[in-house]
Amino acid sequence: MIYLDDLKKYKHIHMIGIGGTSMSGIATILKKWGFYITGSDASDSELIQKLREECHIHIAIGHDIDSIRRSDLVIYSAAISSDDIELQEARKLNITTMDRATFLGLITKAYGNTICVSGTHGKTTTTSMISVCFLEAKKDPTIQVGAILKQINGNSIVGNSDVFILESCEYVESFLKFSPKTAIVLNIDNDHLDYFKNLENIKQSFVKFVKLLPPDGLLILNVDDKNACDLYKDSKARTVTFGINNDKCNFTARNITFDNNGFPLFDVYRNNTFYKSIKLSVPGKHNVYNALACIATCYEYGIDKETIKNALIKYTGAHRRFEYIGNSNGANIFDDYAHHPTEIKAVYDAMKNKKYNRSWVIFQPHTYSRTKALLTDFASVLSQFDNIVITDIYAAREKNTYNVSSQDLVNLINVNRVGKQAIYISDFNEIAKYIRDRVMPNDIVLTIGAGTVTNIGPMIVENK
Repeated sequence: MIYLDDLKKYKHIHMIGIGGTSMSGIATILKKWGFYITGSDASDSELIQKLREECHIHIAIGHDIDSIRRSDLVIYSAAISSDDIELQEARKLNITTMDRATFLGLITKAYGNTICVSGTHGKTTTTSMISVCFLEAKKDPTIQVGAILKQINGNSIVGNSDVFILESCEYVESFLKFSPKTAIVLNIDNDHLDYFKNLENIKQSFVKFVKLLPPDGLLILNVDDKNACDLYKDSKARTVTFGINNDKCNFTARNITFDNNGFPLFDVYRNNTFYKSIKLSVPGKHNVYNALACIATCYEYGIDKETIKNALIKYTGAHRRFEYIGNSNGANIFDDYAHHPTEIKAVYDAMKNKKYNRSWVIFQPHTYSRTKALLTDFASVLSQFDNIVITDIYAAREKNTYNVSSQDLVNLINVNRVGKQAIYISDFNEIAKYIRDRVMPNDIVLTIGAGTVTNIGPMIVENK
């Protein structure tokens, strides 16, 4: 059994917010390791149902004070406030409490090869691609990914090797609590400004992250990204680089073409020598970058090129990553998690490589702080779509102390927009009807955002 002696003293672990993507993955690992796990969450979900059915974990919807009182360790997610009654009860009883990132950091120490996938954009896709390749190569990894991945029928799986592949998010510097043997840095962008305040602080956080690598570790680095390309200077680990615009990097893509679905075909070169032609089953140039990061990592872990090629063609995307939802009046409906201007641009560019009539976007801004800080950038990228619907800002963890609204975004888009105007609609049923009444055959409709906007696509398709 793989786990640290530090954990052996705990018998009953209770998890507050167990339905979160990372928390549910941790629960799966702990259950496989033989711990008695209970949990609670504010609402039911697919991930909670999976934990109940496959791991036989008792999970309460709402609070579970009895389980708290019987536990000897309480793990809580970042969404749990300090005045949560379960957390307060645990502390009143002097039960050990630990935040999710700190505990996940302990788990990363239990594996000899922890592969941490970091970057402002592309973490889920790259983690998924690497995971599919390791599974294809029968390397039996433990995996934790930020979305449902059909190859593992969920967001996590516990393997028996010393390899742990996981997303490593920079928000509140949680990735600094991890112990990577391999760190992948995809890019660094202006995000999570409610915490970081400015880009320079984000860059310094990534500097601290790559310094965590041991001298015999590995840094996989995107040298096309101006904010990340110099990180090798801050690490004692060996660096392997990838990119598209730099012939001096170790892995590069040339002769990139796209089929009618927008799926790329490209030649991979390693150290300027032809390596393999790769075909993807996910759209967009941004996924060429993600694939290069995957290929570089897999090469270093001894996975042969044919296995990599076969795995990548089988990878058809993680949940909410340009995911096909269905059809309405001949129009194709897709859903994507993009919630930053750079991500929306990548989705738009991927869409442009497809064959379609008119484009429709339904965007739900995510957090007031991000909307306020990047309002001009959001307006600029969204204005490229033919038809634009903006719905209410998804507050997530925030209150609107920023004096910003979705109407502000609509107004800014419309300042320079000639012809069709962007519109604001709050009600999801009204949005679904608005789209159904107007789309035509071969139109493409995208619901975009990290919140509840994902519910609109099925409403359009199912005519509800």
